[in-house]
Amino acid sequence: MLSDVLGLSTAESETYRALISVASATPAELAESVGREARQVVCILGVLEDRRLATRSLGDPTRFVASPPAAALQALLRQRQNELKRAELELDSLDKIYRSAALGRGVGDVIDVIHGTEAIRERVGQIQLGARKEVMNFVKAPVFVVGNRTDGAVIARGVRYRVVLERPVPENAMLNEGVPSFDEIARARAAGEEVRFAETVPLKLFIVDREFAIVPLLGRTDAAPAEALLVYSSSLLDALIALFESEWEKATQFVTSAGALQNASGIDDLDAQILSLSLTGLTDQAIAAQLRGSLRTVQRRVRHLMDVAKVQNRVQLGFQAARLGWLEAERDAPGPHEATATATRRKTVPSVATPSENSPRKL
Repeated sequence: MLSDVLGLSTAESETYRALISVASATPAELAESVGREARQVVCILGVLEDRRLATRSLGDPTRFVASPPAAALQALLRQRQNELKRAELELDSLDKIYRSAALGRGVGDVIDVIHGTEAIRERVGQIQLGARKEVMNFVKAPVFVVGNRTDGAVIARGVRYRVVLERPVPENAMLNEGVPSFDEIARARAAGEEVRFAETVPLKLFIVDREFAIVPLLGRTDAAPAEALLVYSSSLLDALIALFESEWEKATQFVTSAGALQNASGIDDLDAQILSLSLTGLTDQAIAAQLRGSLRTVQRRVRHLMDVAKVQNRVQLGFQAARLGWLEAERDAPGPHEATATATRRKTVPSVATPSENSPRKL
Protein backbone atom coordinates (compact mmCIF):
# COMPACT_ATOMS: atom_id res chain seq x y z
CA MET A 1 0.00 0.00 0.00
CA LEU A 2 1.15 3.52 -0.78
CA SER A 3 0.08 4.47 2.73
CA ASP A 4 2.67 2.04 4.15
CA VAL A 5 5.56 2.78 1.80
CA LEU A 6 5.28 6.48 1.00
CA GLY A 7 3.50 7.91 4.00
CA LEU A 8 0.14 8.61 2.35
CA SER A 9 -2.98 8.14 4.41
CA THR A 10 -5.36 5.34 3.45
CA ALA A 11 -7.84 7.88 2.06
CA GLU A 12 -5.12 9.62 0.01
CA SER A 13 -3.86 6.31 -1.34
CA GLU A 14 -7.36 5.15 -2.35
CA THR A 15 -8.15 8.49 -4.02
CA TYR A 16 -4.91 8.49 -6.01
CA ARG A 17 -5.53 4.92 -7.16
CA ALA A 18 -9.03 5.90 -8.29
CA LEU A 19 -7.70 8.96 -10.13
CA ILE A 20 -5.04 7.08 -12.11
CA SER A 21 -7.70 4.66 -13.35
CA VAL A 22 -9.55 7.42 -15.28
CA ALA A 23 -8.51 10.13 -17.73
CA SER A 24 -9.82 12.87 -15.41
CA ALA A 25 -12.45 13.33 -12.72
CA THR A 26 -14.21 15.96 -10.65
CA PRO A 27 -14.17 15.81 -6.85
CA ALA A 28 -17.79 14.64 -6.92
CA GLU A 29 -17.00 11.80 -9.33
CA LEU A 30 -14.05 10.70 -7.22
CA ALA A 31 -16.14 10.92 -4.04
CA GLU A 32 -18.64 8.51 -5.55
CA SER A 33 -15.85 6.19 -6.71
CA VAL A 34 -14.11 5.94 -3.32
CA GLY A 35 -17.26 6.17 -1.18
CA ARG A 36 -16.39 9.42 0.60
CA GLU A 37 -17.94 12.85 0.95
CA ALA A 38 -17.12 15.38 -1.78
CA ARG A 39 -15.84 17.83 0.84
CA GLN A 40 -13.35 15.28 2.12
CA VAL A 41 -12.18 14.42 -1.41
CA VAL A 42 -11.54 18.11 -2.16
CA CYS A 43 -9.18 18.24 0.84
CA ILE A 44 -7.49 15.00 -0.25
CA LEU A 45 -6.96 16.34 -3.77
CA GLY A 46 -5.31 19.39 -2.23
CA VAL A 47 -2.82 17.10 -0.46
CA LEU A 48 -2.18 15.14 -3.66
CA GLU A 49 -1.58 18.43 -5.51
CA ASP A 50 0.94 19.50 -2.86
CA ARG A 51 2.74 16.19 -3.31
CA ARG A 52 2.62 16.57 -7.09
CA LEU A 53 0.58 13.41 -7.44
CA ALA A 54 -2.37 15.21 -9.02
CA THR A 55 -2.95 18.38 -11.03
CA ARG A 56 -5.89 20.27 -12.53
CA SER A 57 -6.86 19.61 -16.11
CA LEU A 58 -5.69 22.30 -18.54
CA GLY A 59 -8.92 22.12 -20.48
CA ASP A 60 -11.20 22.18 -17.40
CA PRO A 61 -9.81 23.40 -14.04
CA THR A 62 -12.72 21.75 -12.22
CA ARG A 63 -11.38 18.35 -13.20
CA PHE A 64 -8.27 16.62 -11.89
CA VAL A 65 -5.79 14.31 -13.57
CA ALA A 66 -3.21 12.04 -11.96
CA SER A 67 0.48 12.67 -12.39
CA PRO A 68 2.32 9.71 -14.00
CA PRO A 69 3.15 7.28 -11.15
CA ALA A 70 6.63 6.43 -12.49
CA ALA A 71 7.72 10.07 -12.24
CA ALA A 72 5.66 11.33 -9.29
CA LEU A 73 6.13 8.35 -6.99
CA GLN A 74 9.84 7.99 -7.76
CA ALA A 75 10.39 11.56 -6.55
CA LEU A 76 8.33 10.88 -3.43
CA LEU A 77 10.20 7.62 -2.84
CA ARG A 78 13.56 9.36 -3.07
CA GLN A 79 12.33 11.92 -0.57
CA ARG A 80 11.33 9.14 1.83
CA GLN A 81 14.68 7.41 1.35
CA ASN A 82 16.51 10.61 2.22
CA GLU A 83 14.34 11.01 5.30
CA LEU A 84 15.13 7.46 6.37
CA LYS A 85 18.86 8.04 5.94
CA ARG A 86 18.63 11.17 8.09
CA ALA A 87 16.62 9.21 10.65
CA GLU A 88 19.27 6.46 10.74
CA LEU A 89 22.01 9.03 11.37
CA GLU A 90 19.94 10.65 14.11
CA LEU A 91 19.18 7.24 15.61
CA ASP A 92 22.86 6.34 15.71
CA SER A 93 23.64 9.65 17.42
CA LEU A 94 20.82 9.20 19.95
CA ASP A 95 21.89 5.62 20.62
CA LYS A 96 25.43 6.71 21.46
CA ILE A 97 24.09 9.40 23.80
CA TYR A 98 21.69 6.93 25.42
CA ARG A 99 24.30 4.23 25.95
CA SER A 100 26.78 6.69 27.39
CA ALA A 101 24.16 8.22 29.72
CA ALA A 102 22.72 4.84 30.70
CA LEU A 103 26.12 3.57 31.72
CA GLY A 104 26.87 6.78 33.58
CA ARG A 105 30.59 7.00 32.88
CA GLY A 106 33.21 9.42 31.80
CA VAL A 107 35.03 8.94 28.50
CA GLY A 108 38.35 7.98 30.09
CA ASP A 109 36.99 5.64 32.76
CA VAL A 110 37.76 1.93 32.69
CA ILE A 111 35.82 0.87 35.81
CA ASP A 112 32.83 2.32 37.65
CA VAL A 113 31.38 1.04 40.91
CA ILE A 114 27.64 0.46 41.21
CA HIS A 115 26.40 0.75 44.80
CA GLY A 116 23.36 -1.10 46.10
CA THR A 117 21.58 -4.28 45.06
CA GLU A 118 18.65 -2.43 43.50
CA ALA A 119 20.99 -0.21 41.49
CA ILE A 120 22.82 -3.31 40.23
CA ARG A 121 19.53 -4.92 39.17
CA GLU A 122 18.47 -1.75 37.39
CA ARG A 123 21.78 -1.40 35.57
CA VAL A 124 21.79 -5.05 34.44
CA GLY A 125 18.29 -4.62 33.01
CA GLN A 126 19.27 -1.36 31.34
CA ILE A 127 22.35 -2.62 29.51
CA GLN A 128 20.55 -5.82 28.57
CA LEU A 129 17.78 -3.76 26.97
CA GLY A 130 20.41 -1.92 24.94
CA ALA A 131 22.19 -5.10 23.76
CA ARG A 132 22.68 -5.23 19.98
CA LYS A 133 24.76 -8.34 19.25
CA GLU A 134 25.52 -10.66 22.16
CA VAL A 135 25.02 -11.25 25.87
CA MET A 136 27.33 -13.57 27.83
CA ASN A 137 26.38 -14.56 31.35
CA PHE A 138 27.86 -16.59 34.23
CA VAL A 139 25.09 -17.62 36.64
CA LYS A 140 26.46 -18.44 40.08
CA ALA A 141 24.34 -19.13 43.16
CA PRO A 142 22.98 -17.41 45.12
CA VAL A 143 21.06 -15.66 42.36
CA PHE A 144 20.00 -12.09 43.01
CA VAL A 145 18.88 -10.81 39.59
CA VAL A 146 15.87 -12.82 38.48
CA GLY A 147 13.38 -12.44 35.64
CA ASN A 148 14.54 -9.34 33.79
CA ARG A 149 11.66 -8.58 31.48
CA THR A 150 13.64 -7.81 28.36
CA ASP A 151 15.10 -11.20 27.37
CA GLY A 152 12.46 -12.29 24.86
CA ALA A 153 12.31 -8.95 23.08
CA VAL A 154 16.10 -8.65 22.90
CA ILE A 155 16.53 -12.19 21.55
CA ALA A 156 13.78 -11.50 18.99
CA ARG A 157 15.96 -8.62 17.71
CA GLY A 158 18.68 -11.15 16.88
CA VAL A 159 20.85 -10.78 19.99
CA ARG A 160 22.76 -13.96 20.85
CA TYR A 161 22.48 -15.17 24.46
CA ARG A 162 25.04 -17.54 25.94
CA VAL A 163 24.65 -18.64 29.56
CA VAL A 164 26.90 -20.83 31.70
CA LEU A 165 25.06 -22.05 34.80
CA GLU A 166 26.85 -23.27 37.91
CA ARG A 167 25.18 -26.54 38.87
CA PRO A 168 22.99 -26.47 42.01
CA VAL A 169 24.41 -27.61 45.34
CA PRO A 170 22.16 -30.52 46.40
CA GLU A 171 22.78 -30.14 50.13
CA ASN A 172 22.37 -26.36 50.38
CA ALA A 173 18.90 -24.99 49.59
CA MET A 174 19.93 -21.44 50.51
CA LEU A 175 22.69 -21.36 47.89
CA ASN A 176 20.26 -22.70 45.31
CA GLU A 177 17.72 -19.94 45.86
CA GLY A 178 16.70 -18.52 42.48
CA VAL A 179 18.66 -21.12 40.48
CA PRO A 180 16.56 -21.89 37.39
CA SER A 181 14.64 -25.14 37.23
CA PHE A 182 14.69 -27.54 34.31
CA ASP A 183 11.44 -26.04 32.97
CA GLU A 184 12.83 -22.50 33.19
CA ILE A 185 15.99 -23.51 31.36
CA ALA A 186 13.95 -25.30 28.71
CA ARG A 187 11.83 -22.18 28.20
CA ALA A 188 14.96 -20.06 27.92
CA ARG A 189 16.37 -22.42 25.28
CA ALA A 190 13.07 -22.38 23.41
CA ALA A 191 13.26 -18.58 23.36
CA GLY A 192 16.72 -18.80 21.76
CA GLU A 193 19.23 -18.87 24.63
CA GLU A 194 22.25 -21.18 24.49
CA VAL A 195 22.69 -22.81 27.90
CA ARG A 196 25.54 -24.89 29.34
CA PHE A 197 26.37 -26.21 32.81
CA ALA A 198 29.62 -26.08 34.76
CA GLU A 199 30.67 -27.67 38.05
CA THR A 200 31.56 -24.16 39.19
CA VAL A 201 31.95 -20.76 37.56
CA PRO A 202 34.65 -18.44 38.89
CA LEU A 203 32.46 -15.37 39.41
CA LYS A 204 29.16 -13.75 38.59
CA LEU A 205 29.52 -12.03 35.23
CA PHE A 206 27.35 -10.26 32.67
CA ILE A 207 28.97 -9.11 29.38
CA VAL A 208 27.11 -7.14 26.71
CA ASP A 209 28.29 -6.68 23.11
CA ARG A 210 31.90 -7.22 24.25
CA GLU A 211 31.82 -3.53 25.15
CA PHE A 212 31.22 -3.66 28.90
CA ALA A 213 30.71 -6.10 31.75
CA ILE A 214 29.10 -6.12 35.19
CA VAL A 215 30.94 -8.06 37.91
CA PRO A 216 29.08 -8.25 41.25
CA LEU A 217 31.37 -8.12 44.29
CA LEU A 218 30.36 -10.85 46.75
CA GLY A 219 30.92 -10.77 50.47
CA ARG A 220 29.22 -13.54 52.45
CA THR A 221 28.19 -16.38 50.14
CA ASP A 222 24.56 -16.21 51.32
CA ALA A 223 24.08 -12.50 50.69
CA ALA A 224 23.25 -10.50 47.60
CA PRO A 225 26.12 -8.25 46.48
CA ALA A 226 25.90 -4.64 47.58
CA GLU A 227 28.41 -3.45 44.98
CA ALA A 228 29.40 -4.35 41.44
CA LEU A 229 32.07 -3.30 38.98
CA LEU A 230 31.06 -1.89 35.61
CA VAL A 231 34.00 -2.59 33.29
CA TYR A 232 34.44 -0.81 29.95
CA SER A 233 36.59 -1.58 26.90
CA SER A 234 40.07 -2.32 28.24
CA SER A 235 42.53 -5.17 28.72
CA LEU A 236 40.51 -6.11 31.82
CA LEU A 237 37.35 -6.51 29.74
CA ASP A 238 39.34 -8.53 27.19
CA ALA A 239 40.44 -10.84 30.01
CA LEU A 240 36.85 -11.29 31.21
CA ILE A 241 35.73 -12.13 27.67
CA ALA A 242 38.55 -14.67 27.33
CA LEU A 243 37.55 -16.17 30.69
CA PHE A 244 33.97 -16.57 29.54
CA GLU A 245 34.99 -18.19 26.26
CA SER A 246 37.29 -20.62 28.08
CA GLU A 247 34.58 -21.65 30.56
CA TRP A 248 32.01 -21.87 27.75
CA GLU A 249 34.15 -24.37 25.85
CA LYS A 250 34.62 -26.54 28.95
CA ALA A 251 30.97 -26.39 30.08
CA THR A 252 28.57 -29.29 29.59
CA GLN A 253 25.91 -29.07 26.92
CA PHE A 254 22.30 -28.93 28.09
CA VAL A 255 19.83 -30.80 25.92
CA THR A 256 16.08 -31.18 26.27
CA SER A 257 15.31 -33.71 23.54
CA ALA A 258 16.77 -36.79 21.89
CA GLY A 259 16.77 -34.92 18.59
CA ALA A 260 19.59 -32.72 19.93
CA LEU A 261 21.88 -35.74 20.44
CA GLN A 262 24.19 -36.95 17.69
CA ASN A 263 25.14 -40.56 16.93
CA ALA A 264 22.76 -41.80 19.65
CA SER A 265 20.07 -44.41 18.98
CA GLY A 266 17.63 -46.00 21.42
CA ILE A 267 17.37 -42.79 23.46
CA ASP A 268 14.14 -40.82 23.90
CA ASP A 269 13.55 -37.26 25.13
CA LEU A 270 13.41 -38.22 28.82
CA ASP A 271 16.67 -40.17 28.45
CA ALA A 272 18.28 -37.10 26.87
CA GLN A 273 17.07 -34.85 29.68
CA ILE A 274 18.33 -37.24 32.37
CA LEU A 275 21.67 -37.58 30.58
CA SER A 276 22.02 -33.81 30.34
CA LEU A 277 21.24 -33.28 34.02
CA SER A 278 23.42 -36.22 35.03
CA LEU A 279 26.41 -34.79 33.18
CA THR A 280 26.04 -31.56 35.16
CA GLY A 281 26.83 -33.55 38.31
CA LEU A 282 23.34 -33.73 39.82
CA THR A 283 22.42 -36.78 41.89
CA ASP A 284 19.62 -39.09 40.80
CA GLN A 285 17.42 -37.66 43.57
CA ALA A 286 18.09 -34.11 42.38
CA ILE A 287 17.37 -35.10 38.77
CA ALA A 288 14.06 -36.68 39.83
CA ALA A 289 13.13 -33.45 41.62
CA GLN A 290 14.05 -31.32 38.61
CA LEU A 291 11.97 -33.45 36.25
CA ARG A 292 9.19 -33.99 38.80
CA GLY A 293 9.55 -37.76 38.45
CA SER A 294 10.43 -40.70 40.65
CA LEU A 295 13.88 -41.72 41.81
CA ARG A 296 13.28 -45.24 40.53
CA THR A 297 12.48 -43.97 37.03
CA VAL A 298 15.68 -41.91 36.94
CA GLN A 299 17.78 -44.83 38.13
CA ARG A 300 16.22 -47.14 35.54
CA ARG A 301 16.84 -44.62 32.77
CA VAL A 302 20.44 -44.06 33.84
CA ARG A 303 20.98 -47.83 33.69
CA HIS A 304 19.48 -47.82 30.18
CA LEU A 305 21.84 -45.03 29.11
CA MET A 306 24.79 -47.03 30.43
CA ASP A 307 23.63 -50.03 28.41
CA VAL A 308 23.33 -47.93 25.25
CA ALA A 309 26.81 -46.50 25.83
CA LYS A 310 28.13 -49.98 26.82
CA VAL A 311 29.64 -48.75 30.10
CA GLN A 312 29.40 -49.83 33.76
CA ASN A 313 29.19 -46.58 35.74
CA ARG A 314 28.25 -42.90 35.51
CA VAL A 315 31.83 -41.70 35.16
CA GLN A 316 32.28 -43.94 32.15
CA LEU A 317 28.90 -42.77 30.82
CA GLY A 318 30.07 -39.16 30.77
CA PHE A 319 33.36 -40.11 29.12
CA GLN A 320 31.62 -42.28 26.52
CA ALA A 321 28.99 -39.64 25.74
CA ALA A 322 31.80 -37.19 25.00
CA ARG A 323 33.80 -39.77 23.01
CA LEU A 324 30.78 -40.71 20.89
CA GLY A 325 30.08 -37.05 20.18
CA TRP A 326 26.49 -37.18 21.43
CA LEU A 327 26.57 -33.46 22.23
CA GLU A 328 28.76 -32.15 19.42
CA ALA A 329 25.85 -30.75 17.37
CA GLU A 330 24.98 -28.42 20.22
CA ARG A 331 28.58 -27.29 20.61
CA ASP A 332 28.96 -26.44 16.94
CA ALA A 333 25.53 -24.86 16.42
CA PRO A 334 25.49 -21.19 15.41
CA GLY A 335 23.93 -18.63 17.72
CA PRO A 336 20.23 -17.77 17.81
CA HIS A 337 20.83 -14.64 15.78
CA GLU A 338 20.71 -16.93 12.76
CA ALA A 339 17.06 -17.62 12.07
CA THR A 340 17.52 -21.14 10.72
CA ALA A 341 19.43 -22.33 13.76
CA THR A 342 16.83 -20.79 16.05
CA ALA A 343 14.00 -22.52 14.26
CA THR A 344 15.81 -25.85 14.47
CA ARG A 345 16.41 -25.48 18.21
CA ARG A 346 12.78 -24.64 18.84
CA LYS A 347 11.63 -27.74 17.03
CA THR A 348 13.75 -29.97 19.28
CA VAL A 349 12.39 -28.65 22.60
CA PRO A 350 9.67 -30.80 24.22
CA SER A 351 6.19 -29.56 25.03
CA VAL A 352 7.22 -28.52 28.54
CA ALA A 353 9.33 -25.75 26.97
CA THR A 354 6.79 -23.15 25.94
CA PRO A 355 8.60 -20.01 24.66
CA SER A 356 8.23 -17.00 26.89
CA GLU A 357 9.34 -13.42 26.66
CA ASN A 358 10.10 -13.64 30.37
CA SER A 359 12.74 -16.34 30.11
CA PRO A 360 14.94 -16.14 33.23
CA ARG A 361 17.90 -13.82 33.25
CA LYS A 362 19.96 -14.35 36.35
CA LEU A 363 23.22 -13.15 37.81
